[in-house]
Order: sequence, then structure tokens, then C-alpha cells
Amino acid sequence: VAAQKCRKRKLNAILNLEEDVCNLQTQKESLKREHSQCSKSINQIKQKLNNLYHDIFSRLRDDQGRPVSPRQYVIHCSSNGSVFIIPKHLAKSEQKQDNRKEQKQK
Repeated sequence: VAAQKCRKRKLNAILNLEEDVCNLQTQKESLKREHSQCSKSINQIKQKLNNLYHDIFSRLRDDQGRPVSPRQYVIHCSSNGSVFIIPKHLAKSEQKQDNRKEQKQK
């Protein structure tokens, strides 16, 4: 009787583990689909942002009426919602300063 109970517990444990494996496989497939959808959404948003960036720069002009080059300038958004066009070399130095501030806060 004790051996039967032991075998029954072992069989129940195996069945529970098999059920857990099936549930985890289903969850894994669901997460893969979700990941794929998120990746597609991110790529679409990146493309839209890139198009917007190029559209903005195609309309910008300097003081002499010449187009502003996206190779030399970047769009910078401040925390208060202001938007600036600044030279890339200034943006890079500003990013370095921001990174240092973030590292100090951690």
C-alpha cells in the first residue's frame, strides 16, 4: 500500500510537471508573438520619426534662407517641451554631461 501511494504521488508529480511544461510552452509562444508585434511597432515608429525628422529639416532655413543640414544640426527637445536646432558637436557634449549626471544619480 505504501509503495502504491508512493507511485501514485510520483505519477501525479510527473503529470503536474508535464502540465507546467505545456503551459510554459504556450506562454513562450505567446511572448514570442508579442515580441514580434512590439518589434514591428518599434520599427514603424522609428520609420515615422525618421520621416518626420527629414520633413522638418527639409523645411528649415538658416538666416540667409539656405537649408539647414541634418548632418550638421540635430533637433533637441528640452524637458520643458521646448524644441531647439543645435549643432551636433554641442549635442554630443551635452549628451556626455547628461550621461555623467545619470551615472552620479545611480
